[in-house]
Amino acid sequence: MCAASSPVAGRDGLAVLDAEEIRRALTRIAHEILERTHGGDDVILLGIPTRGVPLAHRLAARIGEFEGLEVPCGSLDVTMHRDDLRLHPARALGRTELPPGGVDGKTVVLVDDVLYSGRTVRAALDALNDLGRPRAVQLAVLVDRGHRELPIRADYVGKNLPTSQREVVHVRLAEVDGQDGVMISDDVMISDEGRKP
Repeated sequence: MCAASSPVAGRDGLAVLDAEEIRRALTRIAHEILERTHGGDDVILLGIPTRGVPLAHRLAARIGEFEGLEVPCGSLDVTMHRDDLRLHPARALGRTELPPGGVDGKTVVLVDDVLYSGRTVRAALDALNDLGRPRAVQLAVLVDRGHRELPIRADYVGKNLPTSQREVVHVRLAEVDGQDGVMISDDVMISDEGRKP
């Protein structure tokens, strides 16, 4: 489950997870969600666009396979809550789609592809606060690459991947990119969650 304990020089273009490994990581996360939420009752999965949304739908499908339970799933746009909005003002707004019944009193699992500085998750918590009062909020990520700038930690992690600040983690999902995979590349310009701006 864990990668090497320190970043490795010269990993440009290194494939970290293939489609089967992503499938297994999501299966494990789905089981962990069921265990920690006592069967998934009153759980809502909210994906953070772009790649968190298909990951949330995949997790909901896995939970449905295991428990025969239909887990409500939606998306949570964080654009207007980002703390770097003044630095990069031209951003397209995403969609926030809540399941019927909203988030009040529910356990909301926020789902994203890469956890890096924690700033996107902070924005998601602010956006969620505008929508209601969940009983609890948890975080599931496919990749945790470290380098946190805020005191935020994922509850469910597909792969811990130590990286250098120079490296970029590229998550590819079939729903968005036509294929599944996670790769690392060297790049000086990175955004707050491990991708080029």
